[in-house]
Amino acid sequence: MHFYCVGGLTVDSEIALPGRAAQDKGEAEIKIRRGPVPETLESASSSGITWQIAGSKFLLRIPDIARFLLSDGREIAVAAEPAADEADLSAFIMGGALGILLQQRGQIVLQASAVRVGGKAAVFCGGSGVGKSTLAAALAQRGYPLLTDDVCVITADGGAPMVHSDGGRLSLWAQAIERLELADRRGARLRERIEKYDVEPPAVCDTALPLGAIYALREARPPLAVGIERPNVVDAALLLRRCAYRPLLIETMAQRPNYFRAAAAAANAAGIYNFTRHFRFAGLVDDIGMLEQHWQECGLTEKAA
Repeated sequence: MHFYCVGGLTVDSEIALPGRAAQDKGEAEIKIRRGPVPETLESASSSGITWQIAGSKFLLRIPDIARFLLSDGREIAVAAEPAADEADLSAFIMGGALGILLQQRGQIVLQASAVRVGGKAAVFCGGSGVGKSTLAAALAQRGYPLLTDDVCVITADGGAPMVHSDGGRLSLWAQAIERLELADRRGARLRERIEKYDVEPPAVCDTALPLGAIYALREARPPLAVGIERPNVVDAALLLRRCAYRPLLIETMAQRPNYFRAAAAAANAAGIYNFTRHFRFAGLVDDIGMLEQHWQECGLTEKAA
């Protein structure tokens, strides 16, 4: 068995996953097992091209890779297709099944990366290719430890919103690894057919942190100009829902009230911002400079003397 920490929960998996292994902490909250998975779910209440929901069961089908049956927010059964290899299975567990399972548990799950800034978490969310992992890696190099990459879990439980660690892993494209000079930290290729790798971060934070700020990343293309701005409360709530791990499933899984409450809690405890960043990699240093200035203005870090 392999043990990991995802979203503050212990995961016990028969399949090796990318990232740092955790210690066996007894009974795991989430179990991943190989086993039979049906082609369809009887009496499905909702369905899409690759998924079905029936009660507490969620069936996810990835053509030529595997079928995943998610049950009660506690277990993932995996039935691999003949052409799939172990890297394919682990990639789609981490990049799909686990995020949906966490949503089954009623948790706030964002497609986001996060780093530690002055004892709090700065979260960077947005769609694939917007540069979340590259920005987090560059910030880790600058001394802001990585908290999580790709799957970001936020809990409140009546108190201050907390952002949970995923055990310290980065998923970076080969070009980003080269530009950031992280070749010596590059690990296994995540999938055989793509140039994306598991990367050991320069600095890691292993504990949950209070939320400091959420930034929705977007590229500076006309008419958008580089900068950081705070939307109104309604737009902030919509922004958080758009940054959910699987936005289209929020309505289907009756999660909209959870995300509205989370947006209100995040806005009160910290702040939700649009961060329009430079389009090209050469602007990364300036992007980090903007963030550091914003953190000083927000009180996340002390102002330079």
